[in-house]
Amino acid sequence: MAPLKIGAALKIDALDTHRDWLFGDKRDLELQDFIFAEVYREGWQSTVDRAKAAIDGFEGRLGIHGPFIGLDIACADPDTAEVIGKRYAEAVEAAAALGATQMVIHSPFNNWHEYNRFNFIQPGFSSVVEKVTADVKNVLSRALQLGETHGVQMVLENIQDITPQIRREMVEIIDSPALALSIDTGHAQIAQRASDAPPVDVYVRDAGNMLKHVHLQDTDGYADRHWAPGEGHIEWLEVFRALATLESAPHLVLELKRHEDIPAGFAYLQSIGAAV
Repeated sequence: MAPLKIGAALKIDALDTHRDWLFGDKRDLELQDFIFAEVYREGWQSTVDRAKAAIDGFEGRLGIHGPFIGLDIACADPDTAEVIGKRYAEAVEAAAALGATQMVIHSPFNNWHEYNRFNFIQPGFSSVVEKVTADVKNVLSRALQLGETHGVQMVLENIQDITPQIRREMVEIIDSPALALSIDTGHAQIAQRASDAPPVDVYVRDAGNMLKHVHLQDTDGYADRHWAPGEGHIEWLEVFRALATLESAPHLVLELKRHEDIPAGFAYLQSIGAAV
């Protein structure tokens, strides 16, 4: 197994602390300031300008974390769906203006969808997953168009999903170059403990080359800890063995609760031969 280069997910104000590590080795970078509603209420250009100044000279792969708070990408109410869709379209425009090629978005699926996959089926659909997919495609229609035009790919992160297949099925059905898969390792580990989901490496193997992004974080499986790798229960060596088989070269970023723990998390992954 060849070790893989990893980077980090950070807010703009934390960049200077890790600048040499990120910039010197052209590591993956995900800016997380674009999560928040005030960025869009006040006009996203000022945040883009601030980010551009902070990343001047950066030559690695760049992404942002898109908005998600209070935003259900599977919203079936037409009026509300229009508002949510507008926000995601704005975020893609902001990513394009920044020069980012990725935007993380959150999965709409939870255990209810899994257990009721063939229950409560609505006319015209063969499963709950099909109906949710249709709603997501409606909400994200403008964002997908913009993503295809500007080369910004939305990557769908597991949140409350209890199987890896359900998001993959949705991305396969939508079949747009502007939509791919993301995995959050900690979320997958929580699903294993809470809902008997498969281990994290299975999420990677199921996604295959549709996987374009990974949040690297550790946890005890009880809560969304966002600890540094090595502090929780994830079998990191097997996760990286799975990642090493991919040809899709997903962005790999440490997404930690305390950004000052990035050196320790990186050192641990280096020590097991997983990361460089």
